[in-house]
Amino acid sequence: MNMILMNSVVLGGLGLFFGLTLSYFGIIMKVEEPPRLAAVKALLPWANCGGCGFAGCADFAEKLYAGKTNASGCPVGGVQLAQDLAEAMGVAATEAAPLTAFVKCLGTDKLLYDYRGVADCRAPMRLAGSSPKACAYGCLGGGNCLRACMFNAIKMVDGIAFIDNKKCVACTLCVAACPKRLIVMTPQDKAVRVGCNAQNGGRAVRANCNIGCIGCKLCAKSCEYDAIRMEGSLAVIDYEKCTDCGACAQACPRKCITI
Repeated sequence: MNMILMNSVVLGGLGLFFGLTLSYFGIIMKVEEPPRLAAVKALLPWANCGGCGFAGCADFAEKLYAGKTNASGCPVGGVQLAQDLAEAMGVAATEAAPLTAFVKCLGTDKLLYDYRGVADCRAPMRLAGSSPKACAYGCLGGGNCLRACMFNAIKMVDGIAFIDNKKCVACTLCVAACPKRLIVMTPQDKAVRVGCNAQNGGRAVRANCNIGCIGCKLCAKSCEYDAIRMEGSLAVIDYEKCTDCGACAQACPRKCITI
């Protein structure tokens, strides 16, 4: 019993000694963080979403302090954070146009089979070898983007993902999560959207979807600002020219252009 007690005392003493030693060296060898870097870190939201293009908030702070990015690089904080970061760094604030995510698919009611398995976009591809949706370019509806979003900005409606622009902070996590690359970043202050990603021509689109773009070019012909171009058979909006007049949405016979 005495031996056990002695061993406990010795081990406890050694633990205390090494703990105090490490604490001492930690204090004397501590590298003081530059005040500006500390100020930048204190301002960040610490969502660590990666929307800035870096590994996380700490990495963004280091890059900003080193002059490798700008104060408007954090999408979560918005304009106010950009101004605060610029002030902390002693530089002029550069205002970036706010963006929001958009899912380039409005859905289809044409199914190849009834999938009732794991809620994951890639699962039916692995199990059945193909998507349950007839359109090979459409939203798979597995909710990978929904689960990736840290800000509750995505909801699933009838198997299609939709973005809540009021909650979206443009972190791009959903963009990376979508295996179909259906989600793109668009200007928040523009309302016109092409809700289709099909690139296999009008005949195939008609066969697979009741809404998709058939490449008729009526939208491009109706736009007096030359803001619509065709990429193959798919209409694409040039947001630098678009005025949100809505003429293209009115001209679209498939109603895949919304405003």
